[in-house]
Amino acid sequence: MRTSTLLRRLSVAALASAVAVALAACSGGGGTPASSGSADTNPYGLIEPGTIRVGSLGDAKPYTFTDANGEFTGFDVELFTDVASRAGIDDVVFTGTDFSGLLSAVANGQYDVGVAAIGITDERKKTVDFSDGYLAGYLTVLTDASKGIADEDDLAGQRLGVVQGTLQEAYAVKNFPDTDIVRFPDNNSGVAAINSGTVVGLFLDYENAKTYGEQYDNLDLAINIPSFDAPAGFAAKHGNDALVDALNDGLHEAMEDGTWKELYQKWFPGSPMPDMYLPSDEQTSTPEPTATP
Repeated sequence: MRTSTLLRRLSVAALASAVAVALAACSGGGGTPASSGSADTNPYGLIEPGTIRVGSLGDAKPYTFTDANGEFTGFDVELFTDVASRAGIDDVVFTGTDFSGLLSAVANGQYDVGVAAIGITDERKKTVDFSDGYLAGYLTVLTDASKGIADEDDLAGQRLGVVQGTLQEAYAVKNFPDTDIVRFPDNNSGVAAINSGTVVGLFLDYENAKTYGEQYDNLDLAINIPSFDAPAGFAAKHGNDALVDALNDGLHEAMEDGTWKELYQKWFPGSPMPDMYLPSDEQTSTPEPTATP
């Protein structure tokens, strides 16, 4: 009887010990997901070791958009995929989301990185960390040509669309005080509002505006506003210095070996090329870049 009791006690203790070990393994320590792994197996602190999960946009052509097969493509997609490969990660998973919630989703760990030609601003740095810049440019007011919008004064008293959370929204609120700002979740819904007469125009970036202008004969790139002080960068969770450093190393390599230039020429044919992102031996003039949302 004593032997049986002793065996039961040893069995219970062994089971408790096994459960404790299992729970410790699942907890990951410090709130880190179990799949995050150790610093040796997951040096960049990714949600899933070996895979970079990217939050992006599906309608921001030519930066990030989905093609006819539902696959993500565009300048930012190809550039980031190249940069991630240089960091040793070839499994890159893009997921579409609304721009307004993208940075908070990165900050909360829903995505490892945000990639959508995201302009770097001091306000956004409160939410996420950024890589070095890789694109800069113009903000554009896209309008119905029949409305006769020619300059910023013509926007007074008009309804102007913006995509919520973008640089255009912040700029419009600050600089178009007499304009009624109407917020949309994405560019497509804003353009649809122009064509339905709900708004007089949509404030977006130059390259997106050019694409819509080519798609719709009635739309005009009425106003182009320089915005070179907020270049686009890749967004990462605060404190993930290893990932940001790896992205910066990859970006600089892609710029120096001409990969960035090749992708720019592919996706922005005929657009002015930002001089500061060219190989060092080709930087010869003051840059006149393109845009970020």
